[in-house]
Amino acid sequence: MEGPLHDPYASVAVHAPRPRAPTSSAGRAARIALLVVALLASVGFGALVVAPHLRAPAPPDTVVARPSPALVIAIRDLARLETTEVHVEKVVDLADRQSRLFGLVQATDALLLVAVGHVTIGVDLARIGEDDIAMDPETGVARLTLPAPEVFSTRLDEEETYVYTRSTSLLARRNEQLESRARKEATAAIEKAALEGNVMARAKAQAERQITALATQLGAKRVDIRWREVGGGGD
Repeated sequence: MEGPLHDPYASVAVHAPRPRAPTSSAGRAARIALLVVALLASVGFGALVVAPHLRAPAPPDTVVARPSPALVIAIRDLARLETTEVHVEKVVDLADRQSRLFGLVQATDALLLVAVGHVTIGVDLARIGEDDIAMDPETGVARLTLPAPEVFSTRLDEEETYVYTRSTSLLARRNEQLESRARKEATAAIEKAALEGNVMARAKAQAERQITALATQLGAKRVDIRWREVGGGGD
């Protein structure tokens, strides 16, 4: 006799999902209230009071910027603008005349110095004030008043400067300071010779070219340069 037939899938239970009751607004409010109470108990009431202030954005700082004109700063950064160097050769004849034998005899200690020197001329841009530079943003015209060129340094070329002759008469005392005096005389003579002719005009022209190039790079379309008289104000 055949036994009952068994369904191979009979042991598999299939459950339908239990329908949920609709959530009311009152239920949601109650759960929110319980969540707030739990949060108060865990972190403390003070944290909830301070937290909004921490999350709020900080008020922006008020910064008043008053930048100096870029042209003034850039020109002052050049400090001493060396524009011209003059090479000068000078012969200095210096003699120390001494009286001997109650003035009856004149003794001489003399030397001939061949001096070669260099004189550097330029414009001291550190003497420029803010009132000496004006920039028109609409027309792009920059107006500058520059101090007059001046001598920055005068120096002897030690390799090229030498004593050509030195003669001391029989009754003369050799003056050990004579060569030092000759060098000072040569330095003054070289500086004076360098300032003759059109050297200062060349120094001004060179300074105008360099300053104009700098101002053009900073945005100026045209540069008008005037020169302050020697001994003028603004120093």
